[in-house]
Amino acid sequence: MIQNKSIPQGYKDSPLGLIPMEWEVKKFGEILLEARLGGNYENSESNKGIPVIKMGNLERGTINLEKIQCLPENESYNEHDILQDNDLLFNTRNTLELVGKVAIWKNQLPLAVYNSNLLRMTFKSNYVESNIFMNYAFNSHYILNQLRSIATGTTSVAAIYGRDLDTIKFFIPPLPEQQKIAEILSVWDEAIEKQTRLIEKLETRKRGLMQQLLTGKKRIHELTRKIISENSCNSWTEKKLRDIAIIKKGIQVNKLDLQNEGLYPTVNGGIEPSGYSNDYNTEANTITISEGGNSCGFVNLITTKFWSGGHCYTIAETGTMNKYFLFQLLKFNEENIMSLRVGSGLPNIQVKSLINFTIQIPPIVEQTAIANILSSADSEINLAKQKLTRLKEQKKGLMQKLLTGRKRVAF
Repeated sequence: MIQNKSIPQGYKDSPLGLIPMEWEVKKFGEILLEARLGGNYENSESNKGIPVIKMGNLERGTINLEKIQCLPENESYNEHDILQDNDLLFNTRNTLELVGKVAIWKNQLPLAVYNSNLLRMTFKSNYVESNIFMNYAFNSHYILNQLRSIATGTTSVAAIYGRDLDTIKFFIPPLPEQQKIAEILSVWDEAIEKQTRLIEKLETRKRGLMQQLLTGKKRIHELTRKIISENSCNSWTEKKLRDIAIIKKGIQVNKLDLQNEGLYPTVNGGIEPSGYSNDYNTEANTITISEGGNSCGFVNLITTKFWSGGHCYTIAETGTMNKYFLFQLLKFNEENIMSLRVGSGLPNIQVKSLINFTIQIPPIVEQTAIANILSSADSEINLAKQKLTRLKEQKKGLMQKLLTGRKRVAF
């Protein structure tokens, strides 16, 4: 038999393109054993009842438990809605961007139920080796693209219905290869989790340093530049922000003039840039404080040239301050700065409140020493975050190869 030269040896054509000879392509409806929506439970801010896992708790592949809502105390629930280890959950309703998230439950809580916006899925054992493999499959590029194509609704409210979900096509390797793929990707997940915990520890340590050094509970020895146990800040002075810094409000730009890419970011009150342009009005390494919007009071240090927009305050030291110390001190006081907000619908911080904001200032020598210590802590955190980003990118590339058969594994 003459082989088609366009198909590599060991591969065959399929509805999803070339796949290994031993692989199949199956629709979701063909491999699904059972799918069940959770209960329609009342929302509650109480933390004493049974935790309810909702769409906001699902990330791509994992469960986020930072914000948990619970059933009211003594509220009844369906025992069939109790989550079990390795349950796979599908988010049927969300924004157009987030609908279709899939994550696996790993018994993070002793007891929890899931609500009616989530679909718990079980698969036929002759096609699917484990929910761990399917969790990776659902979060691969080729499935995410299909899910986006069947999501219906508006930008803010969208849904994926079961009848449409049944048409999604999956690459199905042999069961032993599924197991091996899941094992390999789990190793990367463990590395990512370990790196995430390291970052959390480094950030906790830095917060402790800030609490000690920026309040005078621990002092810096002038000669050795080492932290000493001296709970005294007699040499510190109380200053208003207007006494030590020049505060300017930025220049408003038309949103229509902003681009998705450009030489300089436009900082306009939010945590992330509002857009980009080819013009700037502020030099690099400038402290900013958001003037308006949901994040007003957010303190940042912009390390590149940028355009300071109409909802952005820039803070320039007057020569009596170490810039990086001032940034760390303002960041430490961020919650107090946010408390200066006025207005409810669209809160803002008025300049008269900001210029009268008071802070405790140590001598310039101590400022520099503190800034150096905290900057070193920041550098360590940033390096750890860069490594985490690399791990995630490497895992993403590996998923793309392993889950489509472009890279094979021995099993």
